[in-house]
Amino acid sequence: MTDTEARPAYGDRVIAVEPGGDERIPEDARHGTPRELLWTWMSPNMEFATVFVGVLAVTAYGMNFWQASLGLALGTALGAVAHYLLSARGPLHGVPQMVLGRLAFGHRGNILPATFMSVMCGVGWFATNSVSGAFALNTLTGLPKPAALLLIVVAQTVFAVVGHNLVQAVERFAFPVLAIVFLIVTVVILGKAHLGAPAPAGGLGGAGGFLLTVGTAFGYAAGWNPYAADYSRYLPATAARAAVGGYAALGLFLSCCWLELLGAASATVTTTAQGSPTDVFTAELPTPLADLTLLAIAVGAVAANALNIYSGAMAFVTMGFKFSVRMQRALVSVVFGVVGFLVAWWALPDAAADYEGFLLIVAYWIGPWLGVVFVDEYLRRGRRIDHLLYDRGYSNWGGVAAFLIGLIVSVLLFSNQQKFVGAVAKAFPQLGDITFFIGFLLSGAAYALLARSRISRAAVAA
Repeated sequence: MTDTEARPAYGDRVIAVEPGGDERIPEDARHGTPRELLWTWMSPNMEFATVFVGVLAVTAYGMNFWQASLGLALGTALGAVAHYLLSARGPLHGVPQMVLGRLAFGHRGNILPATFMSVMCGVGWFATNSVSGAFALNTLTGLPKPAALLLIVVAQTVFAVVGHNLVQAVERFAFPVLAIVFLIVTVVILGKAHLGAPAPAGGLGGAGGFLLTVGTAFGYAAGWNPYAADYSRYLPATAARAAVGGYAALGLFLSCCWLELLGAASATVTTTAQGSPTDVFTAELPTPLADLTLLAIAVGAVAANALNIYSGAMAFVTMGFKFSVRMQRALVSVVFGVVGFLVAWWALPDAAADYEGFLLIVAYWIGPWLGVVFVDEYLRRGRRIDHLLYDRGYSNWGGVAAFLIGLIVSVLLFSNQQKFVGAVAKAFPQLGDITFFIGFLLSGAAYALLARSRISRAAVAA
């Protein structure tokens, strides 16, 4: 039986290993409703990494609570709009997001952004979330941190190996548990927070701090953008695009804003607590609620990483490597789980130190990628594209060039990292870090110049 023939047999079965790799989902294997995307994108963001974005806005970027709230909402909204557009295309074509990316980059050229996604998102985010889950489990149970990390990694890897339907089920069942716990935590934290307090000393502050807040919130939300169609491609092709994109974007926006604002509020609570970031966050909570919160943080890490490892492995498969076994995606998921565990183990001693930089670096490559992908979609509007998605001879080096132009120029001029500051950012530190915005605009404009005539000629020839 071929992978395509196995898809209908997989159907909506939850306890069954998803067959194949990046193939198009046939109509008789489609199932589900757009509403399911609400909890698919709510659950993975109800975790401590989301909370810590809000903490950074106050403690590192020098914002007061209300300034942080505005910046966090704006950055998250930008990521949610992109998520709407990308998710809405999933049912129409029935293919993973990185397969759709071949239109803008070509079959071989698409290896570049797929590699970025596999490394930065599939492994980087996997390791980041695993560490926060391990910290929570360590505090809750007293298990040594490496043992707690191993338990977290094994659980989330198993879910991803089994595949799409089990991942969706995990998000559905995790959602009410996480929502109830974090709702109670929100009420308690707001009761202790000093929302009108001035911005703390030592942060960047001003316009630069605000732009960093926007960029970091965008980096967190947009980190999910390259996964978008992976979780909408099983929906029937007749599913309403507005509903598909709307539920996906709403789930992403609500969950990120809620927990980021919770983090910003928690940073205004007076405390002398020491320890890991999760220890500090739960220190002011009553013991029973603190224990429930630690458990929720561990569950949230698993919910997030089930998506990270599944889509990271999917991106790797779309690079075009062929395996002699049917379950190629499942086997790659196992490899990603092992690599992610090793990276997370290495990061355990000082996990919070590089989190801020990691969030911004994620946005560095996603900005140019979105610029190219969105301009390509606009230029191809109303045209047939399915014949190009699996054409191994199809190339589009204009997309690769535009992506690299936007990425390299924006980083060299506008990056504002601890280890590297771009020329413009050094001369005008009040700009904060606007690398994403510049990369998005540069790559989009460059691609329009490089590809417009080529796409028009191809349409005429067809």
